[in-house]
Amino acid sequence: MDRGRGRAERRAASRRAVIVLNPAGGHGRAGRQRPELEWLLKAASARQPSEDRLEWEIVQTTAPGAASGIAARCAAEGADIVAAAGGDGTLNEVLNGLIGSRATLALLPLGTGNDFSRTVGLYGSLKCAVDTLFTGTPRPIDVGRIAERYFLNVAGCGFDAVVAERANTGPRWLTGAPAYIYAVLQTLTRFRAAEFRLTIDGIERTQRAMMCSIANAQTYGGGMRIAPTARLDDGLFDLCILAEAGTLEFVQAFPRVFQGTHTTHPKITMLQARHVRIESTPTLPLLIDGEVIGTTPAEFTLLPSAIEFLFPSPLETR
Repeated sequence: MDRGRGRAERRAASRRAVIVLNPAGGHGRAGRQRPELEWLLKAASARQPSEDRLEWEIVQTTAPGAASGIAARCAAEGADIVAAAGGDGTLNEVLNGLIGSRATLALLPLGTGNDFSRTVGLYGSLKCAVDTLFTGTPRPIDVGRIAERYFLNVAGCGFDAVVAERANTGPRWLTGAPAYIYAVLQTLTRFRAAEFRLTIDGIERTQRAMMCSIANAQTYGGGMRIAPTARLDDGLFDLCILAEAGTLEFVQAFPRVFQGTHTTHPKITMLQARHVRIESTPTLPLLIDGEVIGTTPAEFTLLPSAIEFLFPSPLETR
């Protein structure tokens, strides 16, 4: 069956959405907001036209990493939409369970940074995200791959990975940008630049640097616009390379990343590529969608239009 026609035929009948809820997301925020989420889902269901029903259910994860298996099972059982209810890490797990399936990926942002939600117009309103399940528009978007792991938002290595690890294990009362700023200030006192050996679409580049971010979307770290012109459908990564910098110089320039104006700083290099290999001396931690998953060396490949994502309608984003 033609994939596009198959989706249209399924949507003509009653559709099914599964919400994969990670109760630990956002230092437990996702679990605490389950009653509100259920109320919003019931209210949106009541507003549906009878000829286009969306049936929904919530499946709660019980262990770290379980969301991938749940998402894969739901897709195999015929779910039209599988939504990640949690943070960017939960979204990454659900993505990895859905790659290669017909299911559309959706997001209910209930995490710490909620960075991908900023790029797709879902940040700051759980109601908007819930309404999108019922009235949103599916569109194909690019996906990044490292080994057998897929990612949607931003990957990288070096300083930003160390910061993410500290932010994820930091004080529970800190979330979003404050959590990352706190982690940045902690990391600055000890982190040192490394020797990077980069192969970018076959062209080699060597330099001492603090970090290299490989962005599919625009923000990470609770709103830092690391790649302000990145697009989810252009078939390219946006790279941000921060050359070796002193502590004072870094502290003075750091606030610019929240407005995306850091890209003109002399210590910043912005590039675009489809394939990137990173080696470093010493080895550096790797960051994938807010989670630290390994160390260099690593290869990153961009997969164009690899999954459908459910975007809000223009009315929902007003």
